[in-house]
Order: sequence, then structure tokens, then C-alpha cells
Amino acid sequence: MTTPAPGSPELARLSLNQKTTQRWSVPEAVEGCVQRGIPAIGLWREHVAATGVEASARAVREAGLRVSSLCRGGFLTADDDTARREALDDNRRAIEEAATLGAECLVLVVGGLPKGSRDLDGARERVRASLEVLAPAAADHGVRLALEPLHPMYCADRAVLSTLGQALDFAEPYPPDVVGVAVDTFHIWWDPDVRAQILRAGPRIATFQVCDWLTPLPCDVLMGRGMMGDGHIDFAPLRDAVAAAGYTGDIEVEIFNDDVWDADPHAVLDTTARRYVERVLRA
Repeated sequence: MTTPAPGSPELARLSLNQKTTQRWSVPEAVEGCVQRGIPAIGLWREHVAATGVEASARAVREAGLRVSSLCRGGFLTADDDTARREALDDNRRAIEEAATLGAECLVLVVGGLPKGSRDLDGARERVRASLEVLAPAAADHGVRLALEPLHPMYCADRAVLSTLGQALDFAEPYPPDVVGVAVDTFHIWWDPDVRAQILRAGPRIATFQVCDWLTPLPCDVLMGRGMMGDGHIDFAPLRDAVAAAGYTGDIEVEIFNDDVWDADPHAVLDTTARRYVERVLRA
């Protein structure tokens, strides 16, 4: 298949998650999206900080792009009071940034076990307690929090929420427009219950992110995401379940991969658009 032309109707819901073109600043990524005809972008806080929150918001607004998400908040599992206060303060700042940027959601990677700890239940309870503080703050700013379950291999160091079902249990006490969930194919494709949980999520789906699962995984498993079609994920059942759940928002391509990051970002965008149509929309 040839690369879809800029402005193609098939690209109407495509969003570039900024990590996919890690070397680009916010203005560069925005310009790349405009040139390639990608109508939305998922921003990362470190890139936004380097450009400035107001300048980033202005660049996106003037380009006419949507901000499908801001990554990331979270890391809420610290077991000492000082670290917990610092984490909550950082998340409050992230909420304010998401509001300024007009982001559809603030993605929360909730955090793993504190150093030396084996208390998984305690870490999860601290996430619950943190949500009791952050959900009202998000509602006050008109920001939606998106709890992202990560693959179980990240449970110790990044996310004590490992399944979509767990994330939904944590979101349930709050209105869906205040606390939702992120559905990321890389993290949930393996779960035999995932399609039922996607349907359960319904209006709580705040973002749908796609990339592929590669084997063998690199030594740094964080970098094991691949371009759609290069790995093992069957995207069609997940796409159809998300659609059946009522989600009509943007679909982000989020890839952590050294080879992708080292490639020409313009070529990466061309491949992203082509594989999105081939492997996600038409599969």
C-alpha cells in the first residue's frame, strides 16, 4: 500500500504520540504532523517543559491540531510522606499543564514498588488514596485522568495496575469524565479477558494507543514496542472492541524503540500513517 496522502479521510483519527519521534521538540513534532496530515498529537511533559507550556499550547493551537493526551502523571506509590507530597504536587502541576494544553486526558502511570518493598497491596492502596486527592483537582480544571495499566513485567518498577480490569476497579468511584482508562495494545493484548473489560470500560476509555509487541524483547524491555505489523498483536479484535464500547476519539501511535527513534522522523511519520491504515483500520 502507498502512504495515505495528507488530508486523507483515513487519517482523521490518527494521533502521533510524541515519543514515537523522540528527537523532535514540540514545535518540530507539530510541524511534522501538519506536513504529514496527522490531525492530533499526544504530548510528553519533558518536551513541553523544554518548549514552555504556554508556547507549546500556542504552537498546537495555531497549527489546528488536537492534543489527544498528555503523558504523564502518576508514580503515586511512595511509602514516605515527603515523597508522597512531592508526587501529589507534581501531579497537580501536570493537571494544570493538561488544562493549558487542552489535552483530552492526562495519562497516569501509577508507579511500582518503592525501593526495597514487597508490599504490593500497600502500594495499590496508596494509589487509591492519591486518586481521592487528584480526582477533585482534575475535575476543578476540567481535566480527565486516564489510568494506564501496564504489562505485568512492569509491576515492580512502573505500574502496580497490570490489567484493564484493575484500572477500571480503581476508576469506578469517580465519574467517567473525571477518571477514565488508557487502552494501550502493547500492555493489554495478552489478557484473555481484555475484550470483555474493554466493553465494560465503555465511556471510561480516555485514549486508545497502538503499537506492536516484538520478540525477542530487548534487554531494556521499555524499548520493546514496534511499529504495527512488525510483531504479534492482532489489532482488529481490539479495535472492534474499542469501537463497540463507544470510543470515537483519536488513536495514538506510541512507540519506544531505539531503531525508530534513530530513524528520520519524517520517514517514521510516513510509516506510521501507512501501517495505521493497513494494520489498525483495515485489518
